[in-house]
Amino acid sequence: MRVLLIGANGYLGRFVADRLLADPAVQLTALGRGDDADVRFDLASGSPGALTRFLDAVHPGVVVNCAGATRGGARELTRHNTVAVATVCEALRRSGCGARLVQLGCGAEYGPSQPGSSTAEDAVPRPGGPYGVSKLAATELVLGSGLDAVVLRVFSPAGPGTPAGSPLGRLAEAMRRAMQSGDGELKLGGLGAQRDFIDVRDVARAVHAASLSAAQGVINIGSGRAVRLRDAASVLARVAGYGGALHELDGPPGPLRASIGHPRTDPDHAAPVAYPYPDGCGSWQQADVRTARDRLGWRPRINLEESLADIWMEAACRI
Repeated sequence: MRVLLIGANGYLGRFVADRLLADPAVQLTALGRGDDADVRFDLASGSPGALTRFLDAVHPGVVVNCAGATRGGARELTRHNTVAVATVCEALRRSGCGARLVQLGCGAEYGPSQPGSSTAEDAVPRPGGPYGVSKLAATELVLGSGLDAVVLRVFSPAGPGTPAGSPLGRLAEAMRRAMQSGDGELKLGGLGAQRDFIDVRDVARAVHAASLSAAQGVINIGSGRAVRLRDAASVLARVAGYGGALHELDGPPGPLRASIGHPRTDPDHAAPVAYPYPDGCGSWQQADVRTARDRLGWRPRINLEESLADIWMEAACRI
């Protein structure tokens, strides 16, 4: 099976590439903006015609799109998350390769949900921010393309490679600094949100399964269990061996810079306050993952403690 992987050098794409390369039946070609890609191509600025010519030359059986942006203004997010997917869909429609498309969506497309509920694929999406809007627009483009396509809505990825700027990444960095400075007290804000964390290696397994399946439409990829961020902080402290006190700060929403992880500071300075989890999904999100089980034969295997241990190992190695 010849697979074209777009975004192989990204957070999720690296693990998807590893998983696909481990399958001896897969012949992988990586397309992206970086020098390490087999073929350099910028989806946000490249033309569908140029991509069509490449598809006709390579003739993949599956195209996996892991590319996209998680940060930036609405214009940048639209370019990289929506316009780029429009280019992929149009190129596949024009091409004679007949490739199947596996598109990575995200749980932020759903927006806020009722605490205690599990969000299924038939829920009406109401994204609460520009990132979710741009990803939802991409999903709608894929679903309306007429292609053999599936969208995997990935909830909150965790594990090795977690970006330092993400909530779990900032939490690990704050703990590393506290331990490095010998601080026996760590003040943490913004820990009230509950999210469905799923290990990136389990996401890669889901992509592999979707590539081999005939499933179409939207499929949720998550653990099926919401975890409060303060509980994740406690687990991280245990795996890190941090014996200090964790103090949670409450208060009205504050700026992003005064967020998770704030070591003790001069008492004359204002303490950081809690802020909303920065994905526009409110205080609760939990995936209903029965469709992934039934249509892909997929279940998550890696628990959150293992994911956090890997996050900590990388944070502890930073100088």
